[in-house]
Amino acid sequence: MPHPSERATDTANGELRIVTDDLTGPAIAALLTEHLAEMAAHSPAESMHALDLAALRHPRITFWTAWDERALAGCAALKHLDDYHAEIKSMRTAATHQRRGIASTLLRHLVAEATTRGYRRLSLETGAQDFFRAAQRLYTAHGFDYCAPFGDYRPDPNSVFMTRTL
Repeated sequence: MPHPSERATDTANGELRIVTDDLTGPAIAALLTEHLAEMAAHSPAESMHALDLAALRHPRITFWTAWDERALAGCAALKHLDDYHAEIKSMRTAATHQRRGIASTLLRHLVAEATTRGYRRLSLETGAQDFFRAAQRLYTAHGFDYCAPFGDYRPDPNSVFMTRTL
């Protein structure tokens, strides 16, 4: 039986364990370093909104990691914007687990958690470059629509904003 902060989910290749993470382990530090480097390679600095380890430890953010046995498969976070609105942050699938349904599983987890917490809207920012098209297709497939900037974001030709009513 999973710990209360854990959730086991079946994926195409077995069971995935999703746990609340304190961001102190070396595996998550390495995955987030890779994430930041890749975002920097595909986004101008002024348009990069990916958060580092310190920023992800903010009390308004809950962070989860997904584990396939003992291997880190991916991560995702929810940022509390207000009582009715949350933002998805740091969605990332480990290179060793890509194209195995990890991102969809994490996204379903975030939607379920946001719904449980009483949010009415879930939004995100992603890049506008071709590199980010797969992410946009994933979010669209899960009911997200394109929208105007939200929260502290401003219009940016390098950013795409999406939202979903819960």
